[in-house]
Amino acid sequence: MSPDFVRRMSAPVPRYTSYPTAAQFRNTVGERDFAEALLELEDETPFSLYVHVPFCKKLCWYCGCNMKVARTKEPVVRYFAALEAELRAVAALGLSKHKISYMHWGGGSPNILTGEQILALTARIRDSFEIDASAEFAVEIDPREASASLAHALKRAGVNRVSIGVQDFDHTVQTAINRLQSFEVTSACVDSLRDAGIDNINVDLVYGLPLQTRSGIERTVEQVLALQPNRVTLFGYAHLPSRFAHQSIIDATTLPDSVERFAQSQRAARMLAAAGYVRIGLDHFALKNDPLARGPVRRNFQGYTTDTSETLVGVGPSAISCVGSAYFQNVSSPAEYEERIAATGLATTRGVKLTDEDRVRRYVIAKLMCDFSYSESNVRERFGAAASRVILEGREMVEADIAGLLEKVEDGFVVTPRGQPFVRSIAACFDTYLGSDMRCAPAV
Repeated sequence: MSPDFVRRMSAPVPRYTSYPTAAQFRNTVGERDFAEALLELEDETPFSLYVHVPFCKKLCWYCGCNMKVARTKEPVVRYFAALEAELRAVAALGLSKHKISYMHWGGGSPNILTGEQILALTARIRDSFEIDASAEFAVEIDPREASASLAHALKRAGVNRVSIGVQDFDHTVQTAINRLQSFEVTSACVDSLRDAGIDNINVDLVYGLPLQTRSGIERTVEQVLALQPNRVTLFGYAHLPSRFAHQSIIDATTLPDSVERFAQSQRAARMLAAAGYVRIGLDHFALKNDPLARGPVRRNFQGYTTDTSETLVGVGPSAISCVGSAYFQNVSSPAEYEERIAATGLATTRGVKLTDEDRVRRYVIAKLMCDFSYSESNVRERFGAAASRVILEGREMVEADIAGLLEKVEDGFVVTPRGQPFVRSIAACFDTYLGSDMRCAPAV
């Protein structure tokens, strides 16, 4: 591919972990709307539970998460009490009648919680809700703060999958992003998890970081392969200092350009494929015997997942829920979150209610992001007349494609191997909200 083509296709677009994206959330949607949506859930509807732990002990300059540095125990203790209160509140809104089919704790760094707090929080959740016996319970951890006792606490809590942030093992890159983490520390963390009986290990990598090179990416992937994780994610760094002020610490002149980013991502992807990992969607890789490789696959705020539930309830600061035909987000500030929970038990601050056309576009974008395919008959069968405009747009896209990104088939189109790295840009063609005022990451 020519450098000019890569640059053109790498223009910033959303990651499409939802549609409409969070950029369309408005404060006209609030706590009452969220409460009503929970109460209107049909009986026996399973749901996924996301728990956001917003604290880390140290600030990584590249971070794009909603997080705060906690230098003492007090903020975590206050948050923990508020989180328990929010769990009681959503359970009282009828959610206790529904079964958890999937659970994920993210952050921040969930392992800023002590082993005792992890066990206590899990007990609170089990007291409030029934958890399906086959449910996946995944937790993100910072290996720099891990230990054998933490691994055993996670196992006792019922955790059966752990995601470990690596980003890059190159010391120069780690210094540039303020995250020093040796291979030895990471390997010891993986060993302690497996010794405790947690065998499902995910590793997160990031390309496009300051001072990162293709040769450095190669060395990092080789080291990751030595850890034998079940899954690997390969994310592109999003440099958005206007949204995340601490990213301004990073010297923007040290960031790889779009052509180098693309080369880094493709080199890492080829190495993972050669090692036997199956590519899932845009940026996930899984061993052939992993459930993610067997499918079916969905895309939500945690990326690609085997979670089949259409209902997601998020608790904690900034957590997002998807209930019915609406998205709801909690207030981001831990202090304001605690105040809102103390006052009403809920902390919903904004969201969006989907129109019929939004629902069509969400389905089409999700199919592209997960399966690289678009079927007219499936869209028409699911949505009827509401899909007319989208179907017309799909036909026009195929006719207008002169770059070989799409292949026309009898019932729609598929994204070609040439187009798959740019699927976010292809999906963006169905996004009626996309505008120049949106702050997004590069498409590759």
